[in-house]
Amino acid sequence: MNSLTGTRALARLALRLDRVRLTVWVLGLAVMPMGTAANYLSLYPTDQDLRAVSAVLANPSLVALSGPLFGVSIGGLTVWKIGVTEFILVGLMSLLTVVRHTRTEEESGRLELIGATVVGRYAPLTAALLVTTLANLAIAVLIALGLLATGLPAAGSLAFGLATGLAGMLFAAVAAASAQLTQSARAASALAGAVLGGTYLLRAVGDTGPTWLSWLSPTGWALHLRPYAGERWWVAGLFVGIAAVFATAGYALVARRDVGAGLLPQRLGPAESSPALRSPLALAWRLHRGLLLGWTIGLALTGAVMGGAAAGIGDLQSPNQQLTDILTRMGGNSGLTDAFLAAIFGITGMVAAAYTVQATLRLRQEESSGRVEALLATPVGRVRWAASHLTFALLGTALLLAVAGVAGGVGYGMQIHDVGGQIGRLLGAALVQLPATWVLAGFGTALIGLAPRFSALAWAALIVSVLLVELGALFGLSRWIVDATPFAHVPKLPGSAFTVTPMLWLTAVALALGAVGLAGLHRRDMPVA
Repeated sequence: MNSLTGTRALARLALRLDRVRLTVWVLGLAVMPMGTAANYLSLYPTDQDLRAVSAVLANPSLVALSGPLFGVSIGGLTVWKIGVTEFILVGLMSLLTVVRHTRTEEESGRLELIGATVVGRYAPLTAALLVTTLANLAIAVLIALGLLATGLPAAGSLAFGLATGLAGMLFAAVAAASAQLTQSARAASALAGAVLGGTYLLRAVGDTGPTWLSWLSPTGWALHLRPYAGERWWVAGLFVGIAAVFATAGYALVARRDVGAGLLPQRLGPAESSPALRSPLALAWRLHRGLLLGWTIGLALTGAVMGGAAAGIGDLQSPNQQLTDILTRMGGNSGLTDAFLAAIFGITGMVAAAYTVQATLRLRQEESSGRVEALLATPVGRVRWAASHLTFALLGTALLLAVAGVAGGVGYGMQIHDVGGQIGRLLGAALVQLPATWVLAGFGTALIGLAPRFSALAWAALIVSVLLVELGALFGLSRWIVDATPFAHVPKLPGSAFTVTPMLWLTAVALALGAVGLAGLHRRDMPVA
């Protein structure tokens, strides 16, 4: 039997299972650049307008956030605005797709069942990479065609589409390797996600400091392909080469391990459990602590880097309306520095919400794996079990935001020699995001309690929230549409007035959704496959 036998059948199965999920990803990622370019054509109709706004986008703080502006044109401005967001999202789509059709299938036991048929050793990984390649190819083609339809140059449109597709394929290859290292899909996704987040921070530091650091980041490569600014086609070779290295490593690791096992050594627990594990909360802490630690380190680094970058926004010699408009769309309107900081912590809140969703959905993972049945066979009730995990979804997010706020205060305060004064301000700017993240926790809990098979829609809610907040004003969407996301109601701190009313409403909505979810969990059958 050939080691690739069954690849076509597995790829068709994956496409069928992901037909809705991938369609949403592909269309969403393809439409954003086209919509951004069309709106910029109306916002900046003359060369004078473009030169005016381009002059201020070279500010180091804005470069740290979105990368350098290489071309003074509608195309160049589009790449600056939406490029990094596209590259991060396409990387996220790719790594989640690969992990879902490799390690997740293996962890559930389905891959072992499939492997008992006429299926080659490399077929599952190859099918996952093939499906992800097709999705990235579709995104690249649709981006190029969409930008061409707005009247932008063909070379730049093709380069932007190519950069996006190649970024996705690189992180698919990273996921192919990470899926072989761990025994759980959650750990594999976290490992690949850490690489993705690290590339963003590395690019931010490199674009505002030592330039060579940016060339160590695939996110930096995608920008340095320079769509609409004298395309550097040779940069595509970097993506192909590094993706080939990771993919080759993934295939080599597949051949060296048993089905269901990971190559990273697993520490065996003691023969008898510790007295500290006698409660559901203690067990939940054991399950969540690694994830929480990783997120805490990541948010601390992000807060410190972005807080330090904020000091540069005050170096603008002549703040103008174009820059104010850009920052106002991202968050706040009371001073450029405060607006920039509000934008940073608005983004940080949405990043922390990814942990919230991940920790909330651990309930569903425990159920689908069958582990919760043994726990519920003891005197532990369903609501008590669920509350133990939700404690870490809610309070863990509070910890992440607090750490990001303190790190941002230290980073920014050191730049302006006012660490003590800035820690409190930026801690508040971070913590006001908390009720909005709790709404997503409540939504995820409601899905788990009422419609567990659709619990993954909690991720969709987060992605839609990000798109509406970041691009809603730019696309000219109605205010009531943007207000559908909880993050639209968060006070824009620092700089704007703090109002407690929206915080109370968001908390009330989160509690109501959580209560509905727990009631449904208490009444329905368990487990639901």
